[in-house]
Amino acid sequence: MPGHKIDRATEDIKRELTAIFRELKDPRISKLLSIVRLEVSGDMSYAKAFVSAIEGQAQTVQSVAGLKAAAGFIRHELGARLSLRKVPELRFVADDSIRHSADIAQKLSRLDIPADEEQT
Repeated sequence: MPGHKIDRATEDIKRELTAIFRELKDPRISKLLSIVRLEVSGDMSYAKAFVSAIEGQAQTVQSVAGLKAAAGFIRHELGARLSLRKVPELRFVADDSIRHSADIAQKLSRLDIPADEEQT
């Protein structure tokens, strides 16, 4: 049963972090930044957010620097928006999986497969 509580809290934290990211005014933080994955510890003390920007890995790293600088403010806002017993300490990690996924999709779209061969 406790796993459901952690999963629900993780989704709530992810949703609120996304909203907070959109409101930050730091020019280092990309407006196209998204949370790829969020890992919350079992005791809710720590949360590790893997973030990625569509603009590329350099912009993601720059955004992570801005997020680390604003971590205290983000944690405070998270505590104000969610009723949690313990607001987790936030850690941000740059992840390039969005760019990697876009590259794979682009390569797949370049493959020219005729419609009649797709069925086989």
